Amino acid sequence: MGLAAIAMVAFLSGCGKYPQADVDAANSAITAAQTAEANVYVPDEFKNLQDSMNVVLANAEAQRSKIFKNFGTVEVELAKTVTLADKVKADAVAKKEDVRKEGETLLNDIKNVIAENGKLIPKLPRGKEGAAVIEQMKADLTTLDASVSEAQGLYDKGSYMDALNKVKAANDKAVSLNTEIKDALTKARIKF
Repeated sequence: MGLAAIAMVAFLSGCGKYPQADVDAANSAITAAQTAEANVYVPDEFKNLQDSMNVVLANAEAQRSKIFKNFGTVEVELAKTVTLADKVKADAVAKKEDVRKEGETLLNDIKNVIAENGKLIPKLPRGKEGAAVIEQMKADLTTLDASVSEAQGLYDKGSYMDALNKVKAANDKAVSLNTEIKDALTKARIKF
């Protein structure tokens, strides 16, 4: 009987130790995911990861306040959190590469559209209102060129998401301007 009681106390005390090493491993995995810029490239997944860790830590604190502590489920949840953090990190790395490639393609495309716009603007008819419209288009082209230069700078620094967002906005404007120029040239029956 006494041996059974000692075995039971030993079992309960074994489950009663706060799993600090597991908490540290989970925090380290989350930090690695953040270093991989998961908060930028997969923000929803990263937020879910942080929320999951907060729930696990709350459960650990609840167990800590009990007389008979049992951290078994907390340890399992911490292991799942480490696995989730590794997945989030891998997803962030993959998404960053996708964004990098998309940004590179869009930067090349928009540079071609801007160059084409620069060649087509001088062909526009000048007419009564034409001169003012042409000057506005030239100003728009200068603004677009500055935006693309800024996006290229962000891209070169490795801020692929910021570069992509900036170049997408500039691309929409450049394509719109290109369409407007081509429509005006077509109406004026000028080859481009």
